[in-house]
Amino acid sequence: MRANSSYRIFFSIAAGIACRLLKERRFPDMSVIESSIDVPADIAPVVFGQLDANIKKIEKALRVTVIARDGRLKIIGTDSSAGAAGGVISTLSELARRNGVVTEQNVDYALSLAVENREAEVLEADADVIARTITGKPIKPKTIGQKKYIQAIRDKMIVFGVGPAGTGKTYLAMAMAISAFRANEVGRIILTRPAIEAGEKLGFLPGDLQSKIDPYLRPLYDALFEIMGPESFSSNMEKGLIEVAPLAYMRGRTLDNAFIILDEAQNTTPSQMKMFLTRIGFGSKVVVTGDRTQKDLPRDTVSGLDVALRVLAKVDEIGQIRLTAQDVVRHPLVQKIVRAYEEYETAEKRRKGSRK
Repeated sequence: MRANSSYRIFFSIAAGIACRLLKERRFPDMSVIESSIDVPADIAPVVFGQLDANIKKIEKALRVTVIARDGRLKIIGTDSSAGAAGGVISTLSELARRNGVVTEQNVDYALSLAVENREAEVLEADADVIARTITGKPIKPKTIGQKKYIQAIRDKMIVFGVGPAGTGKTYLAMAMAISAFRANEVGRIILTRPAIEAGEKLGFLPGDLQSKIDPYLRPLYDALFEIMGPESFSSNMEKGLIEVAPLAYMRGRTLDNAFIILDEAQNTTPSQMKMFLTRIGFGSKVVVTGDRTQKDLPRDTVSGLDVALRVLAKVDEIGQIRLTAQDVVRHPLVQKIVRAYEEYETAEKRRKGSRK
């Protein structure tokens, strides 16, 4: 018993010395504090991440030192950085309790909000379950921008969701459409997009009309299959309750009691966009999605999405949500790619402007 007691005293003293040395080495000439936070043993591995990857990322981003001891985490850093780290770890702990998993995107997003002490807002978004996939996985907004997007779809008759690739514009709109369809809020789902090749000339495509247009509509099918399942999708498609068609097929129709999604709207012309928006009938809800940086229109052709955003900016029944690189929920590398291109394009505009 005496030996065990001696060991505990020794390790306690050693840990105290280590903490003091860490302070002196990492935070010279700075006001440093120690704070601690409970992380229950059952969720600690999830919060820490594989090989403590999440904790290491927090330490690097916020310039703190985190030490695990007896079921508690000791955080050493400046007043602001230690507080931010504690807030991020608390947020990740709650996500681990709710979902049993903490993703790299969760960690990155919580850290990005920690600068403004808004990391707890991650939990607000996570609480909103829109629908479930065929395997039972909940579909939720993962960022504040996505939550605003979902709320706008609920509140407005027409919503424009604009942002870079990976922000969930189409997928979340699809989930909302299926949720409304299952709740009998609408009688059918109509999905459409302009059939324009992404900078390539594919030439003649063999097969019947459906075979020719399917490649352009594949992203919409993928989301439907994941959320509804192929059998339910095929059954509703045969009944005419789900329709997937090129934008050109919308001309001359009136779309009542339907949830309508126009995807890749940056590739519409102004006349196409006007045609589409004037098809809307009673009891319908519309979501228009697009990425203004990825146009495949012929050179010098004005995008119908750009025109519509300006013309309809003051119409109360129409919502406009701008998602950013911070809302990217694909692999973290996608977020870095989006930001790099944004910086490059901004620099190019400045350079061209300085030449004039």
